[in-house]
Amino acid sequence: MTEEMPLSSQPPILSRLTSTMLGAIFLSLSSTAWSDASFDRCLAELRREAPSRGVATATFDRHVDGLAPDMDVIALLDHQPEFRTPIWDYMAGLVDEERVSDGAQMLEQWRDTLRRIEAEFGVDAETVVAIWGVESNYGRTFGRRHVVTSLATLSCIGRRQTFFRGEFFTTLRILEEGHIEADALVGSWAGAFGHTQFMPSTFMRIAVDFDGDGRRDLMGSVPDALASTANYLKQSGWRSGQPWGFEVSLPSGLDTSNAGRRNKQALADWAAVGVRRVDGSPLAATSTPAGLLLPAGPQGPAFLVLRNFDALFSYNAAESYALAIAHLSDRLRGGGTFRTPWPTDDPGLSRAERREVQTRLLERGFDIGEVDGIIGTNTRAAIREVQPRLGLEADGRAGRRLLEALRANH
Repeated sequence: MTEEMPLSSQPPILSRLTSTMLGAIFLSLSSTAWSDASFDRCLAELRREAPSRGVATATFDRHVDGLAPDMDVIALLDHQPEFRTPIWDYMAGLVDEERVSDGAQMLEQWRDTLRRIEAEFGVDAETVVAIWGVESNYGRTFGRRHVVTSLATLSCIGRRQTFFRGEFFTTLRILEEGHIEADALVGSWAGAFGHTQFMPSTFMRIAVDFDGDGRRDLMGSVPDALASTANYLKQSGWRSGQPWGFEVSLPSGLDTSNAGRRNKQALADWAAVGVRRVDGSPLAATSTPAGLLLPAGPQGPAFLVLRNFDALFSYNAAESYALAIAHLSDRLRGGGTFRTPWPTDDPGLSRAERREVQTRLLERGFDIGEVDGIIGTNTRAAIREVQPRLGLEADGRAGRRLLEALRANH
């Protein structure tokens, strides 16, 4: 579970309509169409199906009796956020000095466990801890929704019911096997849970009991969660001892039309057209396949990414996410920030700086809720309102210019 919502390509005006007026209409219609009786009928159907899905009827009754649908998860299923997060904002919020410092402490605290994990699964400690940091802020943010309720709702209402029914029954099997206490099983609206946010089906395939207590407890056991994460990467093709990739510099005039993670060619071929490491040193003239990643276009940082980047990508199917994990792992090894700046004159903010923005908005009387460093709907609405007063474009974005303007006009 990352701290940014999925990106949207909708035009802002349509998105605002979708996320406000249409959202309210949808919830009203859903509440009308899905009475308690309708939901109960769906649960009765699921109860009849449970034995064929490997779930005892008694287990179903124990965990499902009396459930009411959580209609908020249906809104989240169909919600298209109006704000497209620039890559420099995304990276600034996920890989900041706070997360690096906390990660260094986790590396020290769990050093012996991480050594055992690397010996068994072949995945280095820094990569495992980087995923932990991004997914749950090192166990501080699991999500707040009751997983059984969320998945029961999604099994009965809305899109992708077949998929969510599979996750729902798998969750009941996890509880039936005694891996996690039902009351402790909270997570994201879609059912991901634990220190490193596994979906139930992923749990069943990948999770391991690393602390030897007979349970695979990704909520209460850090060793189980970190080892399970390493096992996930191993199963996804992680190659021990190899890097995820590295930042490079491109020669002037290089044709980048074939850039992309999937369009790999040998490092020797990239070297032959003048690509070098960002410090100026030559690439190894080997046959190792690498793809050219340009997350902000050819004017921003450039990277050659190897097979291990694909393993990171598989964890959350977004190149920006994989790059955040990769960069945080490098920072935890003592590496610095990217050498090439992002192509913007209004850089992104760290979480501490985002909290400062929220605090200053509260001081101006805006009701944005909790100061948590997450720039959500309420904070963006307040930013959009205050920006014209500060001489800025009303785009709802929390960037360096906004923060400096708030500081100068306190």
